[in-house]
Amino acid sequence: MRTAGLTMNDVWAHRVLRERGVETYRLEGVTAELGVMVESLDLKHRGKEENYRPYLHMTGELRSVTPAKALPFGISQVTYSPGQGEKVDVFYEFDDQQLVVLASKGYFTSGFAVPEQVTGIEWELPATADMLMLAPSGVQTEDDAPVVFTQIHGIGGLEIDLESSGYDLAGYFADHSKDGVPRTEAVVDARGLKARSDAINSLFTEDELGLDTEVKQIVGAPVPEAAPVVDGMSARLQQIEAEIAAEREQYQTERASTEGTTENLYRERVAAPLHRAEEQKVPFAPPVPAREAQRDLNLDLDLELEEQEQETRRREVKPVPSLDELKRQVAQRAADLDFGEAYEESLGS
Repeated sequence: MRTAGLTMNDVWAHRVLRERGVETYRLEGVTAELGVMVESLDLKHRGKEENYRPYLHMTGELRSVTPAKALPFGISQVTYSPGQGEKVDVFYEFDDQQLVVLASKGYFTSGFAVPEQVTGIEWELPATADMLMLAPSGVQTEDDAPVVFTQIHGIGGLEIDLESSGYDLAGYFADHSKDGVPRTEAVVDARGLKARSDAINSLFTEDELGLDTEVKQIVGAPVPEAAPVVDGMSARLQQIEAEIAAEREQYQTERASTEGTTENLYRERVAAPLHRAEEQKVPFAPPVPAREAQRDLNLDLDLELEEQEQETRRREVKPVPSLDELKRQVAQRAADLDFGEAYEESLGS
């Protein structure tokens, strides 16, 4: 039996989970087959670390979920009306043999393009899903049917290939190898013509070869030099690098405009004040070179140490007493000595 489905992020799904006394069935990790209406197909490439390996990026809308085994109450398929299903992103990886096929079909030519006949049709793709089923009421009526909520694992990044999906997408590409002369062959011909028309230059000098006789350079008839031809592979790689740079810039722009991300915080709290300060042309003192700063610091330390030393000397040097003061001190000392002797004699008597 087929029935219309709802997504797990629907408000009714949370309400069903909170309700008590309602008969529900929760299934997790159900192996299923998705019906996806493919809307677009683009040929993308990995990064430089993966040697720009090509892959296909498909986008579409979820139209049906068919579990491998029938669900409770005889449910065999959950369907979605156009515009009601979730958006699906699929990444198709080519194996080595498929890449050979693409190269033989003119992958490195300018006319190579993705097939258009694979869009606008429904694809059957493997996936796993979690399901929540609300049992029908006890009163059996014609319109009474279970309600099914679904949640597809990784619906925003499904990864498939020939083995998992059964689709050999390399066979859908048209053969562009005969659309004119490939650029790689044109480069080979041009290089061969240039090598035959130019003078022959040995890799070794005459001394290294041990030749005693002079070697006369043979110059043929003048032949116009072939126009430089851009290497096909290099042009293709440059195009791929430009596409990847554009995708990376678009991603960084989206991250910078998304609130709460690191890029957004940097743009709002760091970059914006710097831009405002630059626009207002706020003057700032130029940085002092390290050597001049160290020299000034040493000079300040020397002055401070010299001041401390002079202060210490002033404290240690005492004023020279006058002649009257010296006489007074001597008389006081003699009086002290006489008083000591008289005191000793009185003790002896």
